[in-house]
Amino acid sequence: MKFVSWNVNGLRAVCGKGFADIFTGLDADFFCLQEIKLSRGQLDLQFPGYEAFWNYAERKGYSGTAIFSRHKPLGVTYGMGMPEHDSEGRVITLEMPEFFLVTVYTPNSKDGLLRLDYRMEWEAAFREYLLGLDARKPVIVCGDMNVAHKEIDLKNPSTNRRSAGFTDEERGCMTRLLDSGFTDSFRHLYPDIEGAYSWWSYRMRARERNAGWRIDYFLVSDRLADKITEARIHNDIFGSDHCPVSVEMNL
Repeated sequence: MKFVSWNVNGLRAVCGKGFADIFTGLDADFFCLQEIKLSRGQLDLQFPGYEAFWNYAERKGYSGTAIFSRHKPLGVTYGMGMPEHDSEGRVITLEMPEFFLVTVYTPNSKDGLLRLDYRMEWEAAFREYLLGLDARKPVIVCGDMNVAHKEIDLKNPSTNRRSAGFTDEERGCMTRLLDSGFTDSFRHLYPDIEGAYSWWSYRMRARERNAGWRIDYFLVSDRLADKITEARIHNDIFGSDHCPVSVEMNL
């Protein structure tokens, strides 16, 4: 099975930049989106053979997630069942016969780390949510997790020590999540590859210079790690400040 994840930073904008062709070309079983920035009814987007699931933020033009699936799920859950965390449309879970698929758009800590305290609350809640799923069956979780875990995961670690997405607190949360029984699919296959980034600032020609960050992930329950056959960062695909990432698994 092939899984794709992409923070599109506004789905209507990306639809004007060849999204349908990109979607078709990637040929995924599951195609997960973050930061769709849509309200219900604003966009009628369908693809033959796929069922779509949408989680819209209450705030217009903000956040939101979606999953297109070729396979009918046993059930669908929107959010984590926690009202204090579920108003921004950040989580969708599909229950499949042999696994859970979760797409997530993790809150950004913001400039000046104004939202870091909330981010820590979110991280704890999301980890417990995933562990609850993992106790029932294996989990595949993907999305913009808004953290570069290791120094290898961003171009300029020394000058970003207290930048949102590279604080000790955020990196520590990723470490705790992985230590709880999850595998970073890309680093599982490519532990030492450098310059592999999925997000670039729009400023200072960052993408042209590949001055980026790897903040988009596929994590899988450890017991699925040996089923990973490929993990890719599609940095040749444009349309957003992020590029798609994918994983292929023998499931």
